[in-house]
Amino acid sequence: MATQAVPHLMTLADLSVPQIRRLIDRSHHLKRTSLPWLEPQGSLPFKKQSKLRLPSQSLFNKTIALLFSKRSTRTRLAAETGAMLLGGRALFLGKEDIQLGVNENVRDSARVIGGMCQGIFARVGEHKEIEELAQHSPVPVLNALSSLWHPTQILADLLTLHENAHLFVLPDPNTPADARKPVPKGRVEKLSELRPLTVAYVGDSANVLHDMLVTYPRLGHTLRVASPAQYRAPPQVWDRVVELGCDKRIWWGADPKEAVNGADVVVTDTWISMGQEAEKTERLKAFEGYQVTEELCKLGGANPDWKFLHCLPRKPDEVDDEVFYGPRSLVFYEADNRKWTIMAAFDLLFGRWNISADYNVPANSAEGS
Repeated sequence: MATQAVPHLMTLADLSVPQIRRLIDRSHHLKRTSLPWLEPQGSLPFKKQSKLRLPSQSLFNKTIALLFSKRSTRTRLAAETGAMLLGGRALFLGKEDIQLGVNENVRDSARVIGGMCQGIFARVGEHKEIEELAQHSPVPVLNALSSLWHPTQILADLLTLHENAHLFVLPDPNTPADARKPVPKGRVEKLSELRPLTVAYVGDSANVLHDMLVTYPRLGHTLRVASPAQYRAPPQVWDRVVELGCDKRIWWGADPKEAVNGADVVVTDTWISMGQEAEKTERLKAFEGYQVTEELCKLGGANPDWKFLHCLPRKPDEVDDEVFYGPRSLVFYEADNRKWTIMAAFDLLFGRWNISADYNVPANSAEGS
């Protein structure tokens, strides 16, 4: 085993801005490299087939443990398919499959799993569970979701916004209309820059919002948040927000219409997270008027071309069908990008133990493919 300190990723608050950008750029690169291999056999011209190169194989012969105590669709699919493309295997370990929490404690389980696997992707309940796991694991631990943070979701959101940056370009009267058209899909060699956006979040202060709070402002974006007074960020999250200086770019109130004022992007999430089912009646009452609709955003003064994001799964109380399935919605593009951002995190954290922005790739590495 390498002697360097074991790297873990609990939240994007733990990363510098260059490291976050590296993960997003790496996601885009792996996506472009991998997609041609997933086309139907024979669909690519021979000349293009001959130029194909495998994506990074940094997980060759490696196994990543998916330690999931909660249900998952996108996160599990992304992890299993992404690990395979990187040359490795994802081993699903549900709470009914292993001894953890029944006959074995976290410390012992972390050592055993880390002794046979080369990374742990953990989806847990309370955040303290994954902190304890990382404390005792001999291999990197990546947070797949906890009560406080959801870093891989925000990476997917950022990749989605960058890949759709042309939707947010402000019209320049001095530029011909045809010059402002986006480059056709499949020809974008470099990830597009994204202008500073106003991002509105309407809903519960949960793990998705928490990683937004410590990330978006550092990338130059402004956050406008609406939630009922009793559903605000817990102290341990807000302390990180202030520590990073992100609070200066955050407006927080209780009126959804005020939150969406000037918004380029409107985001919401579930009002009732897993484990909060007993609070359903109370929460539905508290979030009355928070449903994202065309009417809400028009009355609130969102930008005419605003777009919509949701991490899924979605309930109609949170956003109506007109927005969710309409032209403003990027939700399924966003869902697809969970694969590439998790794949990038696996590549850099589990495969290389290095997310540094100035990381030098070995000459014989598949990274440059």
